[in-house]
Amino acid sequence: MRTARIASALLMGMAVIAYSGWLLEFFVPTGVSPVRDPADALLAGPPVFRILLAISGAAFLLAGPPLHRLGPVQWQARLSSISVSVFGVVVLFQAAYPDSSGVISSLLSIVLVIGVISLVLWWPPGWRRLAVIGLVVVMATWLAVILARQLGEFEGVFSRLQLAVRAVLFGAGGVYAFVKPAPRHAPRV
Repeated sequence: MRTARIASALLMGMAVIAYSGWLLEFFVPTGVSPVRDPADALLAGPPVFRILLAISGAAFLLAGPPLHRLGPVQWQARLSSISVSVFGVVVLFQAAYPDSSGVISSLLSIVLVIGVISLVLWWPPGWRRLAVIGLVVVMATWLAVILARQLGEFEGVFSRLQLAVRAVLFGAGGVYAFVKPAPRHAPRV
């Protein structure tokens, strides 16, 4: 159990840091506008962005199994850890095949929403409140990105905000797994 806790914390930490690699755009010339262009446009620029995205995808993928061991033996907790790994698979796909249409980004949002809903269903009350707030923010940023894309204004701002929200939520999940692991067995009814 201790090994799973340490492995999940290290992998989630690495995943979140690498997933936040888009912040390098403020230090590396990219030719991408942080206001107009979606963050996905960075993947067509310097290779460091695709490399960091691939590292984060691999780390998310590998974090799922240790998280699986830490959660209670309930489908809701299992869905949480599975969604982390699925998110990693989609991120790896995005790194390998950059997509400017927003389809992959929407798929990532769907996977994240499923994962956060599963947290709402099994996290203890204080943490559950954080998951509910996270769910609302994820949905709001997803809607903002879609609207910005349709209007042709500020898509870059909202897509970067969406990436930041995702990183914060995964960071919170990693902290929960490390600090307050769930019981191993579901309560008997």
